[in-house]
Amino acid sequence: MRNVTVAATQMACTWDREETLVRAAGLVEEAAQKGANIVLLQELFETPYFCQQERTEYLKLATTVEENPAIAYFQKMAKQKEIVIPVSFYEKAGNTAFNSVAVIDADGSILGVYRKTHIPHSLLYEEKFYFTPGDTGFRAWKTQFGTIGVGICWDQWFPETARGMALQGAEILMYPTAIGSEAVETIDSMPHWRRCMQGHAAANIMPVIASNRIGTETDETSMTFYGSSFITDHTGQILQGADRESRTVLVQSFDLDEIEEYRRSWGVWRDRRPEMYGILTTHGR
Repeated sequence: MRNVTVAATQMACTWDREETLVRAAGLVEEAAQKGANIVLLQELFETPYFCQQERTEYLKLATTVEENPAIAYFQKMAKQKEIVIPVSFYEKAGNTAFNSVAVIDADGSILGVYRKTHIPHSLLYEEKFYFTPGDTGFRAWKTQFGTIGVGICWDQWFPETARGMALQGAEILMYPTAIGSEAVETIDSMPHWRRCMQGHAAANIMPVIASNRIGTETDETSMTFYGSSFITDHTGQILQGADRESRTVLVQSFDLDEIEEYRRSWGVWRDRRPEMYGILTTHGR
């Protein structure tokens, strides 16, 4: 048996970065007290979701890995609590910037950085103004509590992201997210959002953990984030789910060896035909 306990969290964010960091630390502390070995925080949690508008002053929010206060804080906390914490942040890198995650292992070391591959551009989600498409490729991180793959928000809609991480040995798929109001007000994307990731769990036969934010954030436009963070099992069934409005910590335990045995016995990986998938490297015919 190789047991691991994971946590998904959700909270509201403010422009008081110190206060918001304290809120995030409180979620991690609560998760650790509940036995979590790996704790997932939401996308870009240090501030409100600034991508609602294209504002040049927000470009100054980007920091390098070494400068970022949340990364430094959670490195210390990870070591103290002996937990793994993927930290989402706005990364400054040379002359550009990325939407990134630094994966902190249970000894406080940074295993590396993943840069968001798929960058959305639509009303309320003006991310192409702020972020260059990621150049790291999909990654899987061998932590002290198993191998995790971490995608970021819009990545979660692409099966290629999940499969790319799984092929590199991921045993758990994790998605920090910031999603809520859509430009077309009659659309509630939450059920679709959940089902898409449930499919990744089922197809890759491994748990999925998703953390989203809550609250209404106004910046000339206004967005209400719908929370609904969740944890699935390896068949895609939701085992733990949050509501749309409450600060929440969800915790669930898994036996990774048992799941690995199920994954091998099911035959999906045995019966893959990579040589037939060339169409996936094109935009279609």
